[in-house]
Amino acid sequence: MPHDIDVVLVAPRYLAGPGDPTWVTVPLHRACHWSTAEDPLVPRVILTSPDQLAQLRIAPDPDPAEPWWTLRHAHHGDQRAWSMTFDAHTPVEIIAAVTDALTDPAPPPMTSGDPYAVLHAAGWHAPRHHDGHTSPQGMTAPDGMARVDRTIHEDGRTANWIAETSVHQLPAVWRAYVDGNTPPYLVSALFGALADETPLVREPHRVPHLASTQGRTSSGQVSADTLAFALERRTTSLAQRRTPPPPAAAPSSPNVPKPRRPR
Repeated sequence: MPHDIDVVLVAPRYLAGPGDPTWVTVPLHRACHWSTAEDPLVPRVILTSPDQLAQLRIAPDPDPAEPWWTLRHAHHGDQRAWSMTFDAHTPVEIIAAVTDALTDPAPPPMTSGDPYAVLHAAGWHAPRHHDGHTSPQGMTAPDGMARVDRTIHEDGRTANWIAETSVHQLPAVWRAYVDGNTPPYLVSALFGALADETPLVREPHRVPHLASTQGRTSSGQVSADTLAFALERRTTSLAQRRTPPPPAAAPSSPNVPKPRRPR
């Protein structure tokens, strides 16, 4: 008989801790047909897209402050090569927002010229201080614990995006680096996931201490089946995405002979 199990809802989501990597890797493999590089002697995961242009690598580093996740895309057509990296404590749901957008068979959504639009809508604001290595036009979450910005070159040109979760006077919880050539719709997907106010579900023993002290947590119960089949439902949903059919062609006019002009 199904039974309920204890869970914790964590908000803001950028404090929820890493979660289960299979939330990203299983749908990529089963729903999006990314191939895996099998090497049981190496503690890493490599997934490659069917067109061989994109690759996701998970290479655990002894230092959790170093990138574990790397998403790369090769140069293709007018799109330059780009990459993203995520530290070990990045919530997998935030990474999944990017990979879901990347693998969506529908055309990328049209985005506004302001990459911060989704953050503005969620109440993010300009930071009160910046370190001189980032642009002063960055955005900070209402609670001050998450921030996005762009690095700047000495000549003033902007370069990579940075997303960071940190608490004052403590080391950063996690960082993501986004290549400046990354398509805008993927940057928007990342920012949207950061600003999403929907709490993330975690098992009680996987809730980071910082989430309990600096975030908002609430205990609850869900059925064991709900938790056990969440990944399967997610994978099935992504597998059911389809490229929208092309617009129907306008019906051709019947071959009606044109009236002759009177002489």
